[in-house]
Amino acid sequence: MQNKSMGSDRMWKLCLKMGIPCVLAQVVNLLYNIVDRIYIGNMPEVGAAALGGLGLCAPVITLIAAFSSFVSGGGAPLAAKALGEGNEVKAKRILNNGFTLLVAFSVVLGLAAYFSATPVLYAIGAGESNFGYAYDYLRIYLIGTLFVQLATGLNTFLTAQGKSTTAMISVLIGAILNIGLDPLFIFVFGMGVQGAALATVISQFASACFVVIALLGRKITLRLEPEYMLPDLSVIASIAALGVAPFVMSATESVIGFVLNGRLKFYGDMTAPGGDAYVSVLAVLQSCMMLITTPISGFTQGVTPILAFNFGAKNKARLKQCYLFTLAVCFGYCSLFAIVMMSAPGVFGAIFTTDTNILSLTRKYLPVFVGGMLIFGVQRACQTTFVAVTEAKISLFIAILRKIILLVPLAYIFPLFMGVGGVYWAECVADATAAVICGTIFLFRFRTILKKLPD
Repeated sequence: MQNKSMGSDRMWKLCLKMGIPCVLAQVVNLLYNIVDRIYIGNMPEVGAAALGGLGLCAPVITLIAAFSSFVSGGGAPLAAKALGEGNEVKAKRILNNGFTLLVAFSVVLGLAAYFSATPVLYAIGAGESNFGYAYDYLRIYLIGTLFVQLATGLNTFLTAQGKSTTAMISVLIGAILNIGLDPLFIFVFGMGVQGAALATVISQFASACFVVIALLGRKITLRLEPEYMLPDLSVIASIAALGVAPFVMSATESVIGFVLNGRLKFYGDMTAPGGDAYVSVLAVLQSCMMLITTPISGFTQGVTPILAFNFGAKNKARLKQCYLFTLAVCFGYCSLFAIVMMSAPGVFGAIFTTDTNILSLTRKYLPVFVGGMLIFGVQRACQTTFVAVTEAKISLFIAILRKIILLVPLAYIFPLFMGVGGVYWAECVADATAAVICGTIFLFRFRTILKKLPD
């Protein structure tokens, strides 16, 4: 069976075989956000304000997506580990209980976010110029919460059983559809940000349908089967124990959106061009950073089942080989792309906006904002390995460290001495510091983990 290759194929070929489709899937998935922002940011006259509105929606969308990470980040590695142990029934229970959780999350989150959208957006930092665009986008996007949860939350279970190409296709379907529908709805039908949101909902619906149909197939190991969907508290607890770290990693991105937008609005209103402009700049900077972090997220998603399978099979040599290859890829890509972006900030900023004020601020702050990415690859590789070997407590600490322990306080402290630019500096310092601490912890802990495995 295909998942058995995770215990026998040459490691670098296996990592590329599993990782590249996931990278392509994540890059294409990135287009959901990037294409929306490119089209919206370049809307005549109102592009800058509309882009800021879309940026305000990001923390809410990220928080909802965090719950799919809770299931996928906790369930998929456990399912892969169970397959490595030869326990297919356990793996099936994990998948199907994950499906039940995703449906429940969708109902609760969708309704809660829909009815609290107005106060939440103002709390994040919405202003007079961008609130309307944010609200118009969010209220339509939330209608598709179930589709988003299923498309993103179940996709990794395909990868967990060696079906990374199928997982890639599911994302390609939605992304290509989104790219085609965006200009049609935004410009041809004149729907603006509402059209962008509608295009995303339709696209995620298509992806969700594909994933569910794939997981109902008879020729795969892990299938959606009603007999395993009844909530099992022990299975849910195991998903929660490991999934809390990926959840916190995603959820803290939402918290940071609240904090950074709020700080930029507060300090930006004291300067020219004003707080709303700095919020728009943050949307551009975060979009640029996603060009670095998203492909790496895809690669680590692809290799996590390999790490987990070989950990479950107690194969020390292959576990170590996989980690070292993951580290080399993550560090090399992040460093290289960060250097390129720091060298040509104007080129990347121009992708998203033609507003002269926004571009000027982007040229000034993009090199600062992505500076921590020079060594971020270390954290990503170590974090991924900790999740794969079920080190839930350490994974949780690292997830909290980067954003909550470091970035939130720094986002409040730095502007006291550096003005509004201190908010952007906080991201850089937090990313670099977290990478160093994570790498140090991993250096000692991974040796202990390897010693417990047979030679």
